[in-house]
Amino acid sequence: MDTELLSDLRDRLPRLDHDAYSTLTELGVVRPLVGSHEPQLPLQSRTPRYEGRDNLLMQVARQGAQFLVRCTSRRHPPALTLLPDGSYLTRVAGLVLRVIEAEIRTRAADGSTFGETYRLLTTLTDHRTDPAHQLVRLYHERWEIECAYLALRHTLLKGRVLRSKDPAGLTQELWGLLALYQALRSVMVTAMETRYCTDPDRASFIIALEAARDTVAIIAGPKAAHSPGTQADLVGHIGTRLLHTMLPKRRPRTSARVAKRGISRYHTWNQDHRPRGSSPITAIDITIRAPTLPTSMDPARKPSSSWEQLCQIFTARANQPMHARDLADHMGLTVPRARKNLTSQLCLWTRHSLLTRTAPNTYKITLPDTLTPSPGP
Repeated sequence: MDTELLSDLRDRLPRLDHDAYSTLTELGVVRPLVGSHEPQLPLQSRTPRYEGRDNLLMQVARQGAQFLVRCTSRRHPPALTLLPDGSYLTRVAGLVLRVIEAEIRTRAADGSTFGETYRLLTTLTDHRTDPAHQLVRLYHERWEIECAYLALRHTLLKGRVLRSKDPAGLTQELWGLLALYQALRSVMVTAMETRYCTDPDRASFIIALEAARDTVAIIAGPKAAHSPGTQADLVGHIGTRLLHTMLPKRRPRTSARVAKRGISRYHTWNQDHRPRGSSPITAIDITIRAPTLPTSMDPARKPSSSWEQLCQIFTARANQPMHARDLADHMGLTVPRARKNLTSQLCLWTRHSLLTRTAPNTYKITLPDTLTPSPGP
């Protein structure tokens, strides 16, 4: 293993006290890594919530990186600009982000149908270069981090545990594994890019590892040597082995997420009624859902929250600006404390761009602009 590469990878991250690992939260582990994230690398979040992580998104954006994360269904970002593909622009923590709300329905070979609704946030705001359907399909690729864990634990280590007995040795051994894994993956991607429209998933990690071991045995470099003035061989010995033993295209399959504990008092792990066993997927339907504007709410429906009640009041008055005092009267708030709480809530909604302040203590609902598609390509 190249010691210069290993030391460079180690120096990119801050040094943490090993005794503090047990008290670190997920955000505490991620935040020190933001400074070492390269701008050209996209970032995907596997967690379905990002509440309380607005500052983290700001740090990632300041690095110049693009991200695609999933937003919790309980949070409704304001629609500031409607895009032709059904997505819309919003503002979160001072960032102009794009929101994509999509319903994904999957049909399996056994006839079962299941799905759910996703709300994605991304810094890729151009709907022409990054259509909503492509971003929804891209978000599905986040699960492949599990393949990395499989390659590290079972392919490289063959199920063995780390050999070191002290924290410093464990850190060095882990960094060596990560550096080797990243080097192999880089060669795999480079080899597949020599074939037009070939998915890098068709490259076998096991074949790449065996080919790398062969190069060490025959004292050959991982890439073929080339003389100055000639074009470099981007495939080399490892890439040639990969191109001759490409895997078939992945079969779309699905199955229920089964917990390891067979006996559990929680019976909601399969709410979407997925097949218990592995079943081929026959079709995946992605429907981009345009945002529901606050002024389009049904006035006959009973509101379930203060915000819905406020939207109905503005809808009945064609979104004319209203004073906080008049809003409290229409909502039936007579207690001074409740009226004061409403004033504070109106200020909060204004900061979140849900309302627009037209005069002191006077508000109206923020309606989005409509971005029409360009006539040219």
